[in-house]
Parts: sequence; structure tokens; C-alpha cells
Amino acid sequence: MKKVGFLIALTLLIQACGSSKSLVAADNSVVKVKIDLVNVVEDKVLVAIDPGAFTADEVLFFIPKTVPGTYSTDDYGKYIEGFKAFDYKGNELSFSKRDDNTWVIANGVSLDRVSYYVNDTYDTEAEVDDAVFSPSGTNILKDQNFMLNLHGFVGYFNDLKEIPYELAITHPANLLATTSLKENNAQKVDGLDVFYASRYFEVTDNPILYAKSDVATFEVNGITVNLSVYSPNGLYSASDLKERMFKMMSAQKTFLGAVNSTKEYNILLYLSELENDANGFGALEHHTSTVVVLPEQMDQARLEQAMVDVVSHEFFHIVTPLSVHSEEIQYFDFNNPKMSKHLWMYEGTTEYFANLFQIQQGLITDDEFYERIVDKINNAKSYDDEMSFTVMSENILDEPYKENYGNVYEKGTLINMALDITLRDLSDGEKSVLWLLKELSKKYGDAIPFKDDALIDEIVAMTYPEISEFFAAHVVGATPIDYSVYLAKVGLEKGSVEEPSGYFLKGDVPFIDVDPENNNAVFVREGITLNSFFEAIGLQGGDVFKSIDGTEITLESLRPIIGQSFGWPADKLVTIVVDRAGEEITLSGTAGIPVVKVEKIVSKENVSDAELKLRQLWMKG
Repeated sequence: MKKVGFLIALTLLIQACGSSKSLVAADNSVVKVKIDLVNVVEDKVLVAIDPGAFTADEVLFFIPKTVPGTYSTDDYGKYIEGFKAFDYKGNELSFSKRDDNTWVIANGVSLDRVSYYVNDTYDTEAEVDDAVFSPSGTNILKDQNFMLNLHGFVGYFNDLKEIPYELAITHPANLLATTSLKENNAQKVDGLDVFYASRYFEVTDNPILYAKSDVATFEVNGITVNLSVYSPNGLYSASDLKERMFKMMSAQKTFLGAVNSTKEYNILLYLSELENDANGFGALEHHTSTVVVLPEQMDQARLEQAMVDVVSHEFFHIVTPLSVHSEEIQYFDFNNPKMSKHLWMYEGTTEYFANLFQIQQGLITDDEFYERIVDKINNAKSYDDEMSFTVMSENILDEPYKENYGNVYEKGTLINMALDITLRDLSDGEKSVLWLLKELSKKYGDAIPFKDDALIDEIVAMTYPEISEFFAAHVVGATPIDYSVYLAKVGLEKGSVEEPSGYFLKGDVPFIDVDPENNNAVFVREGITLNSFFEAIGLQGGDVFKSIDGTEITLESLRPIIGQSFGWPADKLVTIVVDRAGEEITLSGTAGIPVVKVEKIVSKENVSDAELKLRQLWMKG
């Protein structure tokens, strides 16, 4: 859910529009936006936009249907209320609404400005289907916090996306803005911030977090990083997370080497209270910033690790798509998007780097790295392994491709792993996926897009004929990858070992789950390896628990049973009644000592020197 486009030279587009000659800002080369964060009305914010004079009879105004990086149709226009259009005398003009995201003003020549109220998304996430992903959503909390993902607040007029925008934002004096948008300090006064963007895309690419000042700043090899934290109950501050973020981002810059696409990077962390608050956890990348949403209730160790995992992924987007991207991203159409074929790179390469840099820079152990690969292999099994990645990518907004989007982080990573090992092998260690992205970055950079259909041929021309075969089979084609072939090249293989387990969970990972749509029925999870207790007694994935040793099972009654199970003797007789596809079945057996088979990546018994050398080059750079 994460890609964005890039800055280009400013151009005023003059195009035919209906029966009139053109649509153009005649007396104003800047679209002026006013956002009022002070006079919040019923949790809504007033926005006014003055685009200048029009010569067209009909003017279209849009709020984005989708935005770069989300790979979903979110219809942000659904959160707009009280839309009005005004002429130069302040009289209201008539308009019609074409769809959720489009307003049509018939008397365009008389149009002076539009205004509307914006409702936020965080409040209603738990109430709606297909809620907006929180890091791309909006929050309005009067006098306390405003999460301004600006695509949810600021719209655009047809043919005026490529001219500058000026954003004047009035805000409570106690709240300060963190953003990568350029600020016009000459117009700044208390309670008013004025920002400038060279085009509409730059508006949407620079979120703003308004909160009480809690910002930690540090330098990483020429990049100024600002970490801004909103913690509603004050459980965390930016200083709590600064050291871990500095260590991680320093390692990332060392891994990347001379790739410098930005001089400033802002991390906007919103910690959610969960109830009537953001529920979609993760991050959304932008060129020089990222929005991160995580639960405030997490303990610090888990919060720090979550920040490492998601922020490292987002930061690596400075390589792709920031420095390497297609025309579909450069000229993104917010209301009729054309998607690129190369999610294997935008998200797969980025996620691969987010894991590879940690082993190369000594942040994790070899075994931890192997465990992550195994997790990716197992997680990828939940998706269609015989679906072309390029076809999926360019159709990602539609089913059945949409439901496979999560695989860009699983199989997408593994595609890059296999490609990386192959490049290292063919070049005696000189070439790698990182080398490839650096070379492409030198050629294109942030202002020049590549042709979507030409990228793979270009990569092959830069490398080897075998790379063409790899892409044809596993990226363009639908042939599943045999990962054991690539692991063997570096002297590794998949195996399994038995590890101790609880009766109902292994560590923090349960073998059971709850179905909220079926009265919180407790059932056996499907698609996972069950422990020896579940297997011996005859439990199967999908079984719904009815009773255990005569106790009717609900979520509440199961909790004490799980607690008691830690003291069960091996010879205890356990009787479980389950519903299996509508049939009630009674299962009995002794508790035993539960173990679970865990897949591992291990070194082969007879590893050659060449395989060890290639492993060292791959994992240690």
C-alpha cells in the first residue's frame, strides 16, 4: 500500500474543455487553499479553495478516489459535506455531483471559489466496511490533534493539477506542525502556517501532523530526521524512540551507501487509543516522510520493533519508487488510476531491503534472518502462487488481484531474494539487487520515469540472459518459485525441528482463534502447523469448540482453561467436543507433552567453499 510519484517541472496545461476554448487560471497562477483547524464544527473542518478565474463553461472539482501507495479504492469524497460554490459577489452557484468524488459547476466563468467541510476517517473505522487504511486516513480532534493526510482535505480542479498550491492553515496556538512541505516564513504569524507546493501531487505527498510539540531531531549521514509523536495519554515521547530510530536509520544509510534522494525526512507517529480511533496499523510512505499508526498500548520493546520494521520499509522507498518509477506513478491519476506492473519492485524490493539490511548491518542474527524468510515462504502460501505478478500489479484495484495484494510483501520479498542470489552467483558477487537499483537510480532519478513495458528488458540488458528466463517464468509468468534451488546456491536448505509448545498456543502464537461474526465462537486455526496435542486428539483446522471436559466453551470460559493447561500432567485425559462442518464430534486423548514441528532454514551438511562465499556475499554484503 505504498507508492508515490515525483516532482516535475511546472507546466500549465491548456486543453480543450467542452464547447469553450480552455480551462485556465487567467488571473492567478496559484491555487489558494484555506484550512481552518480552529473553528471545528461537529468534528468537521472547513476548507476553502480559490483557483483563480476560469474561461470554461463547465468546471470539474475532484477529491481523490485513490492515492499512491494504498492500492485501494477509498473514495475520500465520501467524507466531504456541505459543498458550496461561489461567484465573485459571494452568491452561491448551482452544481451537481457526478459521483462520490466529483462535483460539476456549470457556470464556470463565474466561479470564484469552493468550500466544504471535511469529516475525518479515524472515528468511523470500526463502523464501516473497507475502512480507509489509517496511515492514509485523517483525524480531527479539536485543540488536541489533527492528522492531515491532505488528499482527504484538499481537492483539485480539472487541468489545474500541475500549477502551484498555497495552503494557509489556521491552527490552535498550542499545536505545532510537522511536515516536509515548504513553509512560507514571510507570511507566518502566530496561529497561521502558510505552505507552498509546486503541484497538486506535492500537496498529497506531504502529510502534516498537528500536535503539541514532541519532536526529536537527529542527523543520519547528511539527512535531517524529525520524529514527531502524538501519544494521547502521554505514554510515549519522541525521546523514548529516538535512540532506536537513529541506530536503525544509520544502518540503513550505511547499507544504501551513496544513495541520497532527500536532505530531510519526517516520521509522523500517531499512537491510537483503539476505541473510536484508528485501527489500521502500519505505515504509508511519501517521498520525504512517512505516517505511522500503531496502538498506544504496546509495550516499548514491541513498539520499537514495530517502528523498526515499518519505518525501515518506508524509508527504503527513497530508492523505489522515489528514484526509480514508471510513468504511471510520475503522472498519477487520482480519480482514474492506471497501475504499474512492477509491484515486485516498488513493494517487494523495498520489503526485501528492510530485512536484508538488518542482517548485513548486524541488527539481527543469521537464525532470525532465516526465520523471516521461512515466515515469508509460509505466508505466501495464503495467496495464489500461480498468479502473474505483473498482471496482478497492473490490476491490483480489482478482484481477484486485489485480494492477493498482501503477497507483494511475502512473495515479492522472495522474488527479490531469488533474484539477488542469482545476480550474485552469475557475477561472482559483483552485482546484486541493490546494485541494480542504484544503476537504475543513476539513469532515471526522481524526475524521469521509465516505460512500464520496457523495464524488464532493460534489466536483462544490464545483467544476463538467465535473468530474462527468471522474469519470464516467475514474475511475468505464473510458475511458482522453488525456493530450495536458490537456498542451495548459498549452502542452505529447509528442514524442521520439534520445539516445546503449550497446549493451546506456542509463545504468543495461538492455535485457536475467535470468529466475531459467529458469536465469538472459538475455532481451530486453518493453514498452520498444529501441535502434537491437537494432532493426537484429532483436532482439525476449522473445528469449532463446543466443550472441553464438560465445560461449554466461550471466549470467557476458555481463558481459565488455557491457564490451567500449563499445569496439566502428561497422562491427563482430555475430552473435547467440536462442531465439524455441522456435525458434532467427540474427541478424547491424553494431554501428553505438546511439541510442534517448526520449519527452519539450516546449513547443508556438505557445504562447498563456493556456496559459503556466495552466502557471505549475499547476507553480509
